[in-house]
Amino acid sequence: MVADPSCVLVPGPWEHRNVPANGAQFHVVLAGPADSRRPLVVLLHAFPQFWWAWRQQIPALAEAGYRVAAMDLRGFGGSDKPPHRHETAVFARDVAGVIRSLGAADAVVVGHGFGGTVAWSMPSFAPGLTRAVAVLANPHPLPLHRLGNKMPLRALATLARFQVPWFPERALREGTLVADLLREWSAPGNDGATSQAPRYTEAMGLPFAAHSAMEHFRWLVRSTPRTDGRRYLAAVSRPVTVPVLSVRGASDRLLPARTFARDAEFVTGPLRQHVVAGAGHFLPEEAPEEVTDLLLAFLAAQRDAADGREISSSR
Repeated sequence: MVADPSCVLVPGPWEHRNVPANGAQFHVVLAGPADSRRPLVVLLHAFPQFWWAWRQQIPALAEAGYRVAAMDLRGFGGSDKPPHRHETAVFARDVAGVIRSLGAADAVVVGHGFGGTVAWSMPSFAPGLTRAVAVLANPHPLPLHRLGNKMPLRALATLARFQVPWFPERALREGTLVADLLREWSAPGNDGATSQAPRYTEAMGLPFAAHSAMEHFRWLVRSTPRTDGRRYLAAVSRPVTVPVLSVRGASDRLLPARTFARDAEFVTGPLRQHVVAGAGHFLPEEAPEEVTDLLLAFLAAQRDAADGREISSSR
């Protein structure tokens, strides 16, 4: 059964807009001041979700005076779902295009899980547009592509399962795979994300959504020995010079602490790392208040630093 496209157009204290970027159309949820000079915060969701995962952070960030843009990534939610080009570098260029289309000079890019890989990639692919990066539940991508990457068996098994054609797509659309993943990757007893399984499953029923999601995971595995994969890894091997906030859940059963061990090796700018107790992989929903507080503190630091630079340059 094909889902109703309006399932991702949930009403609230925000605006739904289709934004052209990088040769495609992206569904973006906007909130906060309309002034293009105000700081822009771009929120990127995880798999198997869409922008709705940020529903509790969007109003809080907007009320603090930030322009907020929570976008559905290529292939997800209300955004275009082309049959090809589900590469991380393309996702990063999508985000860069959305930032430009919104008239912003730059943005703080916040990525969770799947979107965290894109956020880590932004300083390499759009350095002039990336003011700072906040990454939730996702380590730096470079070690994960190397042998001896300490990936847990749970994550490796999931990647292997997604390489099989057709069956994962059907399980996402019609079965319990979305609900199973939300439960397995959440902290025991925390239903912040699992309670939304019906909504996320419905969104996976949109035409080509499940296939698009699987194609990116297939690219992550199959591209490593290819030219496109080597080119991507060479790009993200450059040090991240912008400020970075990295947050992980203490009970993340998909990507435990050891997978984050090398993050500091790839960041030469300011790096803050934080562990959220009682939360698993789906931090914005499992620990919404703490995530909001962490983001507001991080954003305030970037705003204060920018104000300081403006004062110095005016003297």
